[in-house]
Amino acid sequence: MVLKTSSELGEVSIANSVISEIAGAVATKCYGVVGMASRNKKDGIVNLLKPDSMSRGISVTVEDEGVVVEIHLIVEYGININTACKSIVNRVRYTIENSVGIKVNRVNVKVEGVRVD
Repeated sequence: MVLKTSSELGEVSIANSVISEIAGAVATKCYGVVGMASRNKKDGIVNLLKPDSMSRGISVTVEDEGVVVEIHLIVEYGININTACKSIVNRVRYTIENSVGIKVNRVNVKVEGVRVD
């Protein structure tokens, strides 16, 4: 799906993959995040994604006035998950709204696993 914005100068189309790449880049830079997660629907097994395919762990849904971003990730053992998720939500929302110029209605963070070294 493509998000379109119009002004007196013309129309801009932004693909969902662009928003998911931005969200993935921001989320993986947050403290305590190991990487993006991909869940195998059939087996229920969670896999850590490689850095070049981080957008697979993110889904973007276009709503009336903005977008909803859902992020699936794996965190490091020993961090405060609640604090890390709040940080991810705030940073992803801020970055998308300022770089793309669209409103982010919600950012849902789903922690799929914890990595223990």
